[in-house]
Amino acid sequence: MNDYAITIKSEEREGILNDITSLISDLGVNITYTHLFVDSRNIGTINFELENVSNIDALIELIDSIDGVKSTELHSSSNDIFGKRILIIGGGAQVSQVAMGAITEADRHNIRGERISVDTMPLVGEQNIAEAVDAILRLPRIHALVLAGSLMGGDIIDAVKKIKTEDKIIVISLNMPGGVTDVADLVVTDPIQAGVMAVMAIADTAVFDIKKLKGNNKF
Repeated sequence: MNDYAITIKSEEREGILNDITSLISDLGVNITYTHLFVDSRNIGTINFELENVSNIDALIELIDSIDGVKSTELHSSSNDIFGKRILIIGGGAQVSQVAMGAITEADRHNIRGERISVDTMPLVGEQNIAEAVDAILRLPRIHALVLAGSLMGGDIIDAVKKIKTEDKIIVISLNMPGGVTDVADLVVTDPIQAGVMAVMAIADTAVFDIKKLKGNNKF
């Protein structure tokens, strides 16, 4: 059994997505991620990440036989191409400093064969940040979140608690006012060091493990 990614081009007709997903399910293949959109020509593009595929050639042949399917392309999965993601959320120059540390450290590990990408989302305001943190559960490949700002509390705390309960995302916070520092896995004073430690926490080629930290988790 192997994992694959496929992109299907199809006509925009009612029920075609159900036809495709039913076929995949009937073959015992698990869909781990999907993304779809319709372009200006009314052509649908459906991206699937699949696991437990015993015969990918047979699967593609069956999909191509579905009425309305124009083509099926096999390619590497997003996990293989982009790997793990670190997301940095917050406001001010601290976000760029965290990103600098994370990108520099990710480069060291990616040279060794890792795939770690770094995304930033500069935001201010409790509701905006809380909404963005909550949405992480709907994003693929997020392994670590770094919160960088001058003050974070209230609804942001609840959003952090939620993602830590429902997923295994590591949360690192800068040492700032607000209750987020009480619920984060790690609190770091220096923003560049926070970015470095975020990468080390998720890299397979690092020996740093946040979960093994004992005592004070503030640096």
